[in-house]
Amino acid sequence: VQLQASGGGLVQAGGSLRLSCVASGSIFSIYVMGWYRQAPGKQRELVGFMTSDGRTNYTSAVKGRFTISRDIAKFTVYLQMNALKPEDTAVYYCNADKVSTGWAPDRAYEFWGQGTLVTVSS
Repeated sequence: VQLQASGGGLVQAGGSLRLSCVASGSIFSIYVMGWYRQAPGKQRELVGFMTSDGRTNYTSAVKGRFTISRDIAKFTVYLQMNALKPEDTAVYYCNADKVSTGWAPDRAYEFWGQGTLVTVSS
């Protein structure tokens, strides 16, 4: 299973970006898909996630500005980021958790994408 993230880049403060992440491989289902980020010199932190039954959770720093959505059938998760701030600058990582795969359908796995850089200039 591979997660391919895209959509990062450079944007001015107050602007918007949309990240996408597609999971591919021998996948039956993915219960949780979401995003983490890691700023320079800081630990990786949760941005937010969405479950396959529609439940969402966001870190307080992005509530009201970021929105996560999913295309369940396409194993895709999106992160719409609005009103971006310089402190949102980070490498953003896609995450898929509780993944049911073709080679071990009775087990649940977690996978990470390669990260995409988001830079917000002031």
